[in-house]
Amino acid sequence: MNCSSSRMCFLLIGSLVLPSACTSQPTSRSRFVGAPGEVVLTTLDPGHFHAALVQRTMYEQVSPDVYVFAPAGSDVEDHLRRIEGFNSRAENPTRWQEHVYAGADFLERMLRERPGNVVVISGNNRNKAQHIKACVDAGLNVLADKPMCIDAAGCMLLEQAFGVAKTNGVLLYDIMTERSEITTILQKELVNNPAVFGEFQKGITDDPAVVKESVHHFFKYVAGNPIKRPVWYFDTTQQGEGIVDVTTHLVDLVQWECFPEESLDFDRDVEMIRARRWPTLISRQQFEKVTQSPEFPEFLKGGLNADGVLPVYANGEMVYTLKDIHVRVTVRWDFQASAGGGDTHYSVMHGTKANVIIRQGAEESYRSELYVEPASPDQAAELAKTLKPAIASLRNTYPGISLKPHGTGWQILIPDEYRIGHEAHFRQVTERYLQYLVDGKLPDWEVPNMLTKYRTTTAGLDMARR
Repeated sequence: MNCSSSRMCFLLIGSLVLPSACTSQPTSRSRFVGAPGEVVLTTLDPGHFHAALVQRTMYEQVSPDVYVFAPAGSDVEDHLRRIEGFNSRAENPTRWQEHVYAGADFLERMLRERPGNVVVISGNNRNKAQHIKACVDAGLNVLADKPMCIDAAGCMLLEQAFGVAKTNGVLLYDIMTERSEITTILQKELVNNPAVFGEFQKGITDDPAVVKESVHHFFKYVAGNPIKRPVWYFDTTQQGEGIVDVTTHLVDLVQWECFPEESLDFDRDVEMIRARRWPTLISRQQFEKVTQSPEFPEFLKGGLNADGVLPVYANGEMVYTLKDIHVRVTVRWDFQASAGGGDTHYSVMHGTKANVIIRQGAEESYRSELYVEPASPDQAAELAKTLKPAIASLRNTYPGISLKPHGTGWQILIPDEYRIGHEAHFRQVTERYLQYLVDGKLPDWEVPNMLTKYRTTTAGLDMARR
């Protein structure tokens, strides 16, 4: 299909009429000053709903024209329906105008036309590292969903991509939404308050000082609708195993909370101790419920067990040390939560004076809650003396938070206004990235810590497979 830069072309996919981008836009190397519409998004191969969540709201700095390049098929069609849902909602509708090219040569077409200056990548992870590298090679900024790589080879390519990004003066950044969750923010504040927390305990392999556990579900509701996952999501060669997927968030939070704004290095600061992986069994009926596909595709049939059930290695755990602090991160994927339940997060950080804990179980009605408990019973009185002024100080930034006695310790009461939800966190991450574009750089510690994070997850996968 030939088209000039002076007109809009249209591509027919099934029953959808989709405009394809053929216009010239500012290059990625243009200086960003925060001007309205100066950021022009290109969405590359959107196969995961996180790609749409970046556009859940509008941003003054971002043009309403978004250019999508993807293979033809249900992934891009589902993505466009999500965007249309944001545009047509009754409350605060968005005004995105999606200009779409769908074809097997989508990457080459995007690199040739380059209609935008920031590429959003969230989809099939098999080629994500290659796509990231191709974009930064072309001088394009990249905002990528996690994981940016799913194996050691991809991690090596990612390391090269960061080097090229620095040379080309573009920003490569991953979407770490969990840093915006209020209980995590307050946990970070408290563990970095020596009067309250003391110092990190070192822990041991079977009793780590830092523990983070995450439970997710293949079937759930997103933006009020039952999720539809692509069929490839259940192929770990395309999606990645759980130990390199959701654990990206957990490893990131360990680094971000324990060593804020400190550059880390895998070879110097990380020692892998042990790792394991295990499957979630998915029946054909469950597969159909979440993918809307009545049968397993051919590329999955070879992995079915004798009962016709698919083992998906979505679960993983690794124990390692980060600067001599023992850490355990665990991710588990169930098919669907029980009634009233949902994805959950558990986190405990053990200090010499106190333990700071996030719980999200049935007792908390599956809502994240933050607790502070004395490291030992004889420290309870001292904790009460130090915690109260610490919370009073935090109220300058987070008005309304307060303390409530809970067992031998305290619960931090958090007003609902800070509980904006996972989907809204994508806006916060995007706004941070937009500011980094104006600044012309990421914080100095971000790139080394992203590399440390992905080397940790991929090393954990290698160890678990052995």
